[in-house]
Amino acid sequence: MVYRKGELSTSQINVQWPHQVALRALDTREQYLRQEAIEEACKDRSHSPRGHSVVYDGDWWNVHCFADPADAAWFIATFGGEPFDPRDRGTGHSWTLWDKGKAAARDAARRRR
Repeated sequence: MVYRKGELSTSQINVQWPHQVALRALDTREQYLRQEAIEEACKDRSHSPRGHSVVYDGDWWNVHCFADPADAAWFIATFGGEPFDPRDRGTGHSWTLWDKGKAAARDAARRRR
């Protein structure tokens, strides 16, 4: 992946905005209108200036990142979506894939030890 000077990296986003919400992408026109509504509603909240997208079961999901867990909960209540754990994101050539629940299963296995 190529980074531009001054651009936020994925790891910076995960550290500074760890509370993330995945929202299923819509068709082009509806997505544009929803994104405008999200930007307007989130301008006074701890919303990251940059997000990313992942694929789960053939559908694209836009991931919105927040510094405050209350803002992430508000976003889910307002726009829908699901909590997203950054550790569930694919790596290497499959970096766009969402392996939903992978991190939670790994944490549960560690607690059982």
